[in-house]
Amino acid sequence: MNGPAAPALEISASRQMLAWMAQQRLSLALTTYQIGKLFLLGLTPEGRLSVHERSFNRCMGLCPADGGFYLSSLYQVWRFTNALAPGQAQPDGHDRLYVPRVGHTTGDLDIHDMAVDGQGRLVFVNTLFGCLATLSDTHSFQPLWRPPFISRLAAEDRCHLNGLAMKDGAPAYVTAASTSDVVDGWREHRRSGGVVVDVARHEVVATGLSMPHSPRWHGGRLWLLNSGTGEFGHVELDTGRFVPVAFCPGYLRGLHLVGDHALVGLSRPRDNKTFSGLPLDERLARHGAQARCGVQVVDLRSGDVVHWLRFEGVVEELYDVVALPGVRRPMALGFKTDEIRRVLSVAPAG
Repeated sequence: MNGPAAPALEISASRQMLAWMAQQRLSLALTTYQIGKLFLLGLTPEGRLSVHERSFNRCMGLCPADGGFYLSSLYQVWRFTNALAPGQAQPDGHDRLYVPRVGHTTGDLDIHDMAVDGQGRLVFVNTLFGCLATLSDTHSFQPLWRPPFISRLAAEDRCHLNGLAMKDGAPAYVTAASTSDVVDGWREHRRSGGVVVDVARHEVVATGLSMPHSPRWHGGRLWLLNSGTGEFGHVELDTGRFVPVAFCPGYLRGLHLVGDHALVGLSRPRDNKTFSGLPLDERLARHGAQARCGVQVVDLRSGDVVHWLRFEGVVEELYDVVALPGVRRPMALGFKTDEIRRVLSVAPAG
């Protein structure tokens, strides 16, 4: 007897979401480590939603890079670059073909946020060791910085360092679930132990947050997701106060800011100790809402959710979301089929 059918993936959009993507001239890249998928969302020549997916085990962090993007997976970091010439598009309208050209084997560091600094170097949050790090040609990673409350590098996920905000081409702020300095100690502080740390000043500048994620510097403000409460907002750096701008019905991870809008990733909380007992449960009940999975577009000026994408079925969690500017319909190659064998390109001579 056959077992129950696997739940199908359905992606729906608000009425104006696709028009907004066309107007902004951007596509989206999303990761879900729940099922190990990279999603590239764009527009078909007819203006409908284009969905392209590839499999990468426990893929999480995303960050734009010159001509492509970086992707972190279970024990590797991949650099994707576009194989199409400028202005070239395939007959079906795909105008980017992202190929995983360079892979770094790091081991399972539980890499979260990533960014490229002013020198073109990849900086990533090494959550397992509780530090910022970069790639190494000879080792799993090269440590760059660790929070003042972490006494030494150890593979113990002590504070659950997770988020990274860049400013003027350098790491500026990070988020952590707690200031714990013992193995897995952050789990006891999920409700209100979250902090923001100023990297240059080497000090905590905001406290009392609930599982904060995805800090981003934009328009002279430090924006972030207070994931345990379902709130998107910014931090007043002179007072350390978190100022909510919008409540989004889900566990928030993944943030990309475009002009006056924020792309916010939402997940349905898992039924386990990490996600249970957070203020988000109470907020959802108070609003008479259920948690959703998808992306919401928040207007920074009003706090209104003006557009959205919703995932139903097999995908219940997202980790990261980035916009791909100037891209209409992207696709990528992976390793599950032999397509990658047949895509060849030649660099200019000399």
